[in-house]
Amino acid sequence: MENERYEMRFAGSGGQGVILASVILAEAAVIAGLNTVQSQAYGPEARGGVSKAETIVSRGEIWYSKVTRPDFLLALTQASLDAYTKTLAPGAVVMFDDSLSCPALPEGTSAFAVPILRTAKEVVGKAFTANIVAIGAINAALRLFDDECLLEAVRRHIPAGTEEINKKALDAGAALIAAEDGR
Repeated sequence: MENERYEMRFAGSGGQGVILASVILAEAAVIAGLNTVQSQAYGPEARGGVSKAETIVSRGEIWYSKVTRPDFLLALTQASLDAYTKTLAPGAVVMFDDSLSCPALPEGTSAFAVPILRTAKEVVGKAFTANIVAIGAINAALRLFDDECLLEAVRRHIPAGTEEINKKALDAGAALIAAEDGR
């Protein structure tokens, strides 16, 4: 992890797995020996409603557990992208599915339009792995955790028997960023 502290927001609709993505990144922080807090909110609908999760990862103590000015935003729906780009910290990183239209972003913001949903369907072969594809892309872009730490966090939160497909999704997500910036 390059920064001392990251405030991250994950947003989409119910069923896209943004809450689990946030939980897995918080778990990776614990495995890496960092401090973390994770919170979540979602609409009354289990699937299709608004879904938001937040994770703070820090080398130091975390005195306030709410994300106020995210350094990172993952948006998987247009509504979440439009709503949450207004509160970004200076120099924030925004990652969104490439099927969305990016609104004007604050100066100094880095943006990654990544085919997360399409990669889950077409490359991995399972749409439900979009959150794991996103985790791979996020970690490649932010360089938060080493690969083994992240893989262990994923393994702790997936059903037995899905390890291979989730590893494929994680690798596919990382490859999206590697292809984009030549890593």
